[in-house]
Amino acid sequence: MKRREFITLLGGAAAWPLGAHAQQDRVRRVGVLMPHVQNDTVAQARIAALSQELQQLGWSPANLLIGVFFAGPFAASIRKHAADLAALAPDVIVANGSVTLGPLLEVTRTVPIVFVVVPDPVGGGFVDNLARPGGNATGFMQFGYGLSEKWLELLKQIAPGVTRAAIMGDQRAFTGTGQFGAIRSIAPALGVEVSPVGMSGAREIERALATFARAPNGGLIVTDSALAQLHRYLIIMLADRHKLPAVYFERAFITAGGLISYGPDLVDQFRRAAQYVDRILKGEKPADLPVQAPTKYELVINLKTAKALGLDVPPALLDRADEAIE
Repeated sequence: MKRREFITLLGGAAAWPLGAHAQQDRVRRVGVLMPHVQNDTVAQARIAALSQELQQLGWSPANLLIGVFFAGPFAASIRKHAADLAALAPDVIVANGSVTLGPLLEVTRTVPIVFVVVPDPVGGGFVDNLARPGGNATGFMQFGYGLSEKWLELLKQIAPGVTRAAIMGDQRAFTGTGQFGAIRSIAPALGVEVSPVGMSGAREIERALATFARAPNGGLIVTDSALAQLHRYLIIMLADRHKLPAVYFERAFITAGGLISYGPDLVDQFRRAAQYVDRILKGEKPADLPVQAPTKYELVINLKTAKALGLDVPPALLDRADEAIE
């Protein structure tokens, strides 16, 4: 699988120059580091949103080239691609997630970075504070950990009989442990016993969910991580096989057959990131641009999946949904 692709702003075939600089000083270069494989539809939608918004802001292939690096979700590959990208000294880097932002900040403290889909930029040590980041990185928070509590509340609303919940996440990442901690903090009040489930590989996921599903009244919460995106079709298939009501963090899981999701519109974050890229290219500094919280959240329910699980979606929950997939 080819992990790195060079594209122009409008998606053409021209390559981003591999030399130190483009021939014309007026051509600016933006690098994007994605913890996805190249054919991931989620990644492609996010890149398209970034490119389209930059076009709306007046950029074109005549004055801007975008290089997209598909590193996949594994740490060693991300570190390598981060180093390769920083060595090319682009004008701005867009970093998708904490897993890419950390390695990028290890290799450059000078190239401006606009990050997206980062749950806790202060706690992660990426910025000094939200109002004035203070370094070479700024961008858009994915959510506060308090959002994770809502996933368990949603699970109880759509499947009241659940008394046990497997919390699937990347426990090697600080964001994974943070999301699990927030869910665990409210579990006693909801009468749910929670347990962490790792997802380092397909076999681990299959074994863990099969073991968990042997006891009754179980449900599943899939917390945000690049590994969850990589394995989303497998996770959805296993949740269906084991009849586990499952809550996800992004609508892409629901359009693929998952039950219910709640979280920020992450494609919208890439549109907003383009606005920061534009401002930086025009002379503003990341240190002076505040980190912004999400402005759009989505509640999406797959009614077909609910029916297959024998669940009656509460009318109040259905009324709140931004989208109900038949």
